[in-house]
Amino acid sequence: METVQLLLSGFAEAISLQNMLAALIGAILGIIIGAIPGLGSALGVALLLPLTFGMDPITGVIMLAAVYYGCMYGGAYSAILINIPGDSAAITTAFDGYPLTQKGKPGKALFSANMASFIGGTIGILALTFIGPPLADLGLAFGPAEVALLILLALCSVGWLLGESPSKGVAATVLGVMFATVGVDAMSGQARFAFGSDQLLSGLELIPMIIGMFGFSQVIVMITQKLNVKETKKLSFKESLLDKKDTKRIAIPSIRSGILGTFLGVLPGAGATTGGLLSYVLEKRVGKNKKEMGKGAMEGVAAAESGNNGAAVGAFVPLLSLGIPGSATTAILLGGLIMWGLDPGPLLFKSNPDFVWGLISSMYIGNIISLIVGLAFIPILMKVILIPNSLMVPIITVICIIGSYSVNNNMFDVWIMLFGGVIAYILQENNYPIAPLLLAFVLTPKLEMSARQAFSLSNGSLDIFVGSTISIIILLCITLFIFAPFVLKVFKKKKKELTEDIPA
Repeated sequence: METVQLLLSGFAEAISLQNMLAALIGAILGIIIGAIPGLGSALGVALLLPLTFGMDPITGVIMLAAVYYGCMYGGAYSAILINIPGDSAAITTAFDGYPLTQKGKPGKALFSANMASFIGGTIGILALTFIGPPLADLGLAFGPAEVALLILLALCSVGWLLGESPSKGVAATVLGVMFATVGVDAMSGQARFAFGSDQLLSGLELIPMIIGMFGFSQVIVMITQKLNVKETKKLSFKESLLDKKDTKRIAIPSIRSGILGTFLGVLPGAGATTGGLLSYVLEKRVGKNKKEMGKGAMEGVAAAESGNNGAAVGAFVPLLSLGIPGSATTAILLGGLIMWGLDPGPLLFKSNPDFVWGLISSMYIGNIISLIVGLAFIPILMKVILIPNSLMVPIITVICIIGSYSVNNNMFDVWIMLFGGVIAYILQENNYPIAPLLLAFVLTPKLEMSARQAFSLSNGSLDIFVGSTISIIILLCITLFIFAPFVLKVFKKKKKELTEDIPA
């Protein structure tokens, strides 16, 4: 009851004109920043943080929080329409979002993404409101060993879940791990696989690789297949609305993924990318339409978007309750809170209740504003699909080059983008999935850092990886994922033999 009263008092603060305006501006900017390849939530919040120092702390953080989850909405747009995720959190959205666009259903994909984002965000906000501190305590139970095993579980699952052939999926995952190890070892300072190049000492940049593997590889496909004619059927806004059947299809995946994403967001370092990925993997395992996943299933879009939005909001739980950022973006927000003279942690709820509950209340409003703004953009964005390929090829190419160059203002990143595009095209032509490669590339640095920290804590002993109940449970899940393809293959063979033995 006390929580409800505090939340209502927070709403009294959040609905002031200046705070509502801050949430609106933040949501619009976040959606635009999220939709532009090469930017993303961390860079967007970092760029806008200095502009908020002259504001009231509550107004400033409301605006930055709105930018953060607005970016989660916006990242899906470019992923769905042109197969270039605006942010790494939207990688899994492209798996089904772009195929839906190719099927002439960009509007339904965008609607599914927005509604799922809203559901996932709402679940995250509810968790922050009512079970924030307990969730944060649970997150603290995940030390370096547990986080390393959780990421290893993700890597073991994506290899065969996101490809037609388990062996090819595993091969793509291994290739992604290899690419991720290029550069200077963060722990020892030794160069790895740099081949004498000063440019490679900083490693292969994530954003150029994403842009290349999703965007530029699509350009190569368009050129090689000479797709100069494009279906120009005009799509109406009404046709893109979700009907009762569509709503039922995305409702359960959105709720399920929102819960999982929120929990993953609470874990320090997991982030929205991991939230979207594991939510997608879960849906592919237990969803009713799992056979269509990766071919243009609305459930896939819903799972990815609800998962990454739940994780984005979930990252505020350890930030406010413990002063521990759950993602790169919340790490930047932590710096802003400290500059405003606030001390995130257990005492924040008692020492600055107006700030905490004003922020939490504003999230409900900001999430609704983001949904309205996102839906309002759909009629405009759907026109992208009507652009003929003769124009789309140069447009996407320019976007790829600018997005890659803008990361560090370095031409070498453009070469990385081109390299990623060529590699992705070669893999696709030989029926190797690129999703496991890219997701392994994203997750491997986190895996390596957590594993090295765990070994440092245990003086090199492997016992730390079986030292808790959480670790043992995750290890059992890893074992299940490793042997599941072989067990399923045996069962299918036996079933086929029994079917053949039954007389007609």
